Amino acid sequence: MPKRVDNDQAKIIAALRDFGASVVDTHTVGQGCPDFFAGYKNITFAFEVKSPGGKLTPAEVKWRDNWKGNYYVIHSIEEAIQVLCDGSED
Repeated sequence: MPKRVDNDQAKIIAALRDFGASVVDTHTVGQGCPDFFAGYKNITFAFEVKSPGGKLTPAEVKWRDNWKGNYYVIHSIEEAIQVLCDGSED
């Protein structure tokens, strides 16, 4: 079964790249892996994109609960950029 891509994911990835982040799209990995990872100011962020009201799947919850790093569920470009700004403050 093909992995579904949330409508704004490509736009969010493009905006983060324009903002200066490096981005690796991982939405096809499955098994709860986040949709993509972004690196900004030497910090790596795992992002799961959800539509408003969207919920994590059981596999996504398990992955998140076992991850020992930065993990964020986002809904918009603005949220993604805010995460990078907040997470990279000195």
